[in-house]
Amino acid sequence: MAEFVLEMTNIYKSFSENCVLSDVNLSLQKGEIRALIGENGAGKSTLMNILGGVLNADSGSLFIAGEEVLICNPSAAKDLGIAFIHQELTLVNDLTVSENLFLGSEIRKKSGLLNINEMCRQSREVLKRLQVDLEPKTMVRSLDASYKQIVEIAKAIRSNARIIIMDEPTTALSNVEIENLFKVMRTLKDQGVSIIFISHKLQEVLTICDTYSILKDGVLVASGNFEEDKLTEAEMARLMVNVKRQEAFRSDDKEIGEIILEVEDYSLRKHFSNIDFSVRRGEILGFTGLLGDGRSELFQSIFGALKGATGTIRLNGKALNIRSTKDALASGIGYVPRNRKENGIIKDLSITQNLTITALTNFKHKLLLNHKREKQACDLHKNNLRIKMKNGKELITCLSGGNQQKVILGRWLEADPAILILDNPTQGVDVGAKQDIYSIIFELSMRGVSIIVLSNEANEVIRLCDRIHVMYHGSIAGELTHENASEESIMLLATGAGECATRNIA
Repeated sequence: MAEFVLEMTNIYKSFSENCVLSDVNLSLQKGEIRALIGENGAGKSTLMNILGGVLNADSGSLFIAGEEVLICNPSAAKDLGIAFIHQELTLVNDLTVSENLFLGSEIRKKSGLLNINEMCRQSREVLKRLQVDLEPKTMVRSLDASYKQIVEIAKAIRSNARIIIMDEPTTALSNVEIENLFKVMRTLKDQGVSIIFISHKLQEVLTICDTYSILKDGVLVASGNFEEDKLTEAEMARLMVNVKRQEAFRSDDKEIGEIILEVEDYSLRKHFSNIDFSVRRGEILGFTGLLGDGRSELFQSIFGALKGATGTIRLNGKALNIRSTKDALASGIGYVPRNRKENGIIKDLSITQNLTITALTNFKHKLLLNHKREKQACDLHKNNLRIKMKNGKELITCLSGGNQQKVILGRWLEADPAILILDNPTQGVDVGAKQDIYSIIFELSMRGVSIIVLSNEANEVIRLCDRIHVMYHGSIAGELTHENASEESIMLLATGAGECATRNIA
């Protein structure tokens, strides 16, 4: 008989008149890794916040190891062995690994001073259990993203967690780092720890998870075992998506015009060097590689957000001197940053205000803003971009991640740039919203806007881009055309293995 460590039965939750969970059931066995998937706004976070004690269900029951429990706050969840590792990690970079593991529950000597040696000893025991070779006295700031995730997991294990919720843990990880994380997850599984894995990356779900639960509009639409059901990525996507969207295809008939942007011998110490590339009108140009390859810093510099670079930038044949983001915007360059929560959305402003803020001159009426025109613009982008929202007066934080990303895209569409730089435009976005964003990119390209896509995902740039530049250690290792790009050719360049042989592969 199956040993269930968790059963959530007939869970209902509403906010005002909006029902976000309706009669949802979810179970978890000892040593099971269960995928919880669905579009942004499907109810995944709400369900897990109920399990983690952040929210209370309107009705329904929770059972831990067969006993009905009431989880009224996060402390109660922790006491029951439930740990929630959020997408935004809670580590303190200026503390060591052991100090982070014992933060809030430090071990002290009789004198009141911290017992560093004992904390390090116990930290080593926890890390040994995870089969990770990591020195407890290492400063967290020096760790790469995957090891920071592992430290978060170690914190959970030290608090005797038997159920770990992992919310989009691989969003900012490279392929090698993801495999490190998966290795630790498999170790935990073998030790009887159960994991709920939330991800929009369906290939990862198939790789690491045993079972699945799929939510759509707050309703559980599918649940089962991957090995038994032989579920594919395409079938998962169909179950997740709310409405059947037309597949966004590249158009081979589009006309790519003259060179609009040229960058020559462009360098910034410690970030990138000797960069040369050009973009044509209506072209979609991709930049990819491994984390830390310098591509984000390159385009932050071109956009005026990072100072000190040397080299030449020409727009329509004329040299540019971009000293600030205001200069870039005035030149017709737009930039959608990769971390929308830190650098994209303005949390204290409404949806409408977030959407119109880069193009306020479009809405000026003498010395005031024409709020009626702002509302009309918001309604237009809501329909065109399929943004799920009630009205533009709501704070942008009321929206799901995918819909926030669409608002940021709408912001730049309102500014009407000639060149639009998109840094990981579908990071943390579900399959349906991703399809919408791809369609927007293709439509903009057909209208003559030059698009530069920075992405960690090889499949994304292969699908979207006319040409692809692959970066390695701050340099362009090679260029690929849409026709000859493959995951293998990209990885060869991104790791430096194919640098010499394929620099001029296009």
